[in-house]
Amino acid sequence: MGQIITVKENCRKCYACVRNCPVKAIRVHRNYAEVINNRCIGCGNCIKSCSQKAKVIADHVEDCRQLLAGDNPPIAILGCSHPAFFHDLRSGQLVTGLRRLGFAEVHEGAAGVDLLRESYRNTLEKNQPYPLITTHCPAIVDLIERHYPQLLKNLIGLVSPMVAIGRFIKSRTTTNPPIIYISSCIAGKFEITAEQTEGAIDCVISYQELSKMFKDRKLDLNRLGETAFDGVQPQRGRLFAISGGPFKSFDIASEIISQDYVETEGEENAMEVIKDLAAGRISPKVVDIRFCNGGCIGGPGKNNRLTTFSKRNLIIEQHLNENVYYRTKSNYLTDIPLPRFTKSFANKHERPKTPSSERLRQILQATNKYETKDELNCGACGYTTCREHAVAVYRELADGNMCLPYSLKRLEEDHTKLTQKYELAQHALKQEFGETVIIGKDQRTREVIKLIHQVGPTPTTVLIRGESGTGKELTARAIHAQSQRSDKPLVSVNCTTLTDSLLESELFGHKKGSFTGAIAEKRGLFEAADGGTIFLDEVGDITPKLQAKLLRVLDSGEIRPVGGTASAKVDVRLIAATNRNLEQGVTEGWFREDLFYRLNVFTITMPPLRNRLESLDELLLTFIAKASTRVNKTLLGIEDRAVHAMRQYHWPGNIRELQNIIERAAVLTHDEVVRLENLPVIFAELVLQTPDETNQDNLRSQRQQHVNQVEKNLITRYLREADGNVSAAARVAGIPRRTFYRMLNRSGLNGASFKS
Repeated sequence: MGQIITVKENCRKCYACVRNCPVKAIRVHRNYAEVINNRCIGCGNCIKSCSQKAKVIADHVEDCRQLLAGDNPPIAILGCSHPAFFHDLRSGQLVTGLRRLGFAEVHEGAAGVDLLRESYRNTLEKNQPYPLITTHCPAIVDLIERHYPQLLKNLIGLVSPMVAIGRFIKSRTTTNPPIIYISSCIAGKFEITAEQTEGAIDCVISYQELSKMFKDRKLDLNRLGETAFDGVQPQRGRLFAISGGPFKSFDIASEIISQDYVETEGEENAMEVIKDLAAGRISPKVVDIRFCNGGCIGGPGKNNRLTTFSKRNLIIEQHLNENVYYRTKSNYLTDIPLPRFTKSFANKHERPKTPSSERLRQILQATNKYETKDELNCGACGYTTCREHAVAVYRELADGNMCLPYSLKRLEEDHTKLTQKYELAQHALKQEFGETVIIGKDQRTREVIKLIHQVGPTPTTVLIRGESGTGKELTARAIHAQSQRSDKPLVSVNCTTLTDSLLESELFGHKKGSFTGAIAEKRGLFEAADGGTIFLDEVGDITPKLQAKLLRVLDSGEIRPVGGTASAKVDVRLIAATNRNLEQGVTEGWFREDLFYRLNVFTITMPPLRNRLESLDELLLTFIAKASTRVNKTLLGIEDRAVHAMRQYHWPGNIRELQNIIERAAVLTHDEVVRLENLPVIFAELVLQTPDETNQDNLRSQRQQHVNQVEKNLITRYLREADGNVSAAARVAGIPRRTFYRMLNRSGLNGASFKS
């Protein structure tokens, strides 16, 4: 696993990581972009550029804690840039905090710079015929090894200061303690796993990870006293972290007018110098390159609260500070030579596949690039040119959908198609569900119809109350049809199907860029319903924030889109519906009292189905006719037993439940009549509990009961003779198997029950 991890669920495919990766070590999958470990140089650009935190540094806090919990206490080494990160602490307080965590010793990484001074001087005195490149920046070393192998010979064969001090400490101790290096450099995490440097440092953690460890232990370092550093006190190594620091620390004399000594920092400058060296356009004696702006104080784990100049001053103050105390460990071996600081480098470059001109043309055409003028080279995909992107597609590093102009064109085409389909669907829905006729002639239904006729022609706000499934939306459509706005749109919104933020955007619209995903300006439903009616179903479920916005619309007739500063006037009639007790909501505080009174101007309460069973027969005929059309069956009616069972049922789901049950029964029925057996089991149980006394004495009923019993007895006999085999029983009875199965269902029998 690499040191930069992709949090897949956070990735939004904005391609910022691709745009900012200098070596394009990013592979874009269908749903996320991930780092390619064998191409990555550890510069951290993808982490800095990802606003969604989809790229994060691998956390080694747990590895560090395991080393601290071991029998051999580890040694901590603080990177040269630590004063710039822990700017509000004195170095001695930081040492005390590290000792509180369990570290046996605390060293300054700057001592590693001093250890390399003599080696650099000896190397430069050899006057090589080609430019030499310093090797203390792991990102630069990885860049050359993986992407510019022609410069391998130019790398000075020395380890970094981090590895140098790690080797030094381990060579001076007899217990071989674990060493944990703490810095702002991500590339250092890569470096310690390399074959040439493995074993010098056991773990690398960032300053943020160290801060997390302090926080978890609840250590307030500002209240701690100061403790001296261990080991060797640095001389000029503390200046290494800032611009110009390496040449100063290594005693490399350079002047601004000299072309023999080149120092550069930052991604853009580093890439330019590397390319110039590879092309032979420049030939200095020594080139010092660091990938981070400002030097090591600008690493990915840097402190973003300070400017580069402020951090530079902190490093210089640490260098000049004479109150940084040291103590030398008495158990260190002193009579042995320095360890080996040399290092060799390997060619890790993988030669990429190159597409043929024909294959490249095919990839370009797949994203509508048929001519040179079609190649916009907009850079939205993260690649400089369309051809670079096409090559990346061929190498399976990218996909065609990364092309923004192509994706936008497809979206426009899809939008046109969806709009056409939506209009067709709306037309079909209006034909099937868009009626405004309320069925029923019972007293309660007649009262509702009377209220609709009274309030319909007025602009009055209406609140429709009642249980779920009682037909509140149908009532809203009927009110709109009776109004003077019937030729204008009726917009329906179910407030329970959207989250708070999405519902606000749906109702009032939003401005481009007002939140993540708002890639274009959107018109709200209030604006879409201007001049017509808006129906808010389940209005009792909206949050207090939206209640306040809704109240403003009712009071002033103005809406303000999400992210907008200007209000717009709308002329909309509001019809709201709820199955909740809003009076109780006002008392308990989850519904605004002022909004309740603005909504409760004219109330229509829908009666539940159990209180209007006088209209059951009429409702059944209507729903059977609809179901007949939907399931493509000829249905003539429903048997009396089924109607009797329905009259005993409580109907918690009201009209909607009745309609769904009839459609289900229409699917299950084998003839042209909906029967009791086609209804859910609860209805058969209700018939047994409450027999239909009005029909039990008539001749037809008694005859049907006797016929059913005789049929059941015969079926039982045939099944027993056939040992429960339905096909064999049907042959013995001399009737088709499908007919026999229908008789089984009608009698409530099962062939498996008769198997011996």
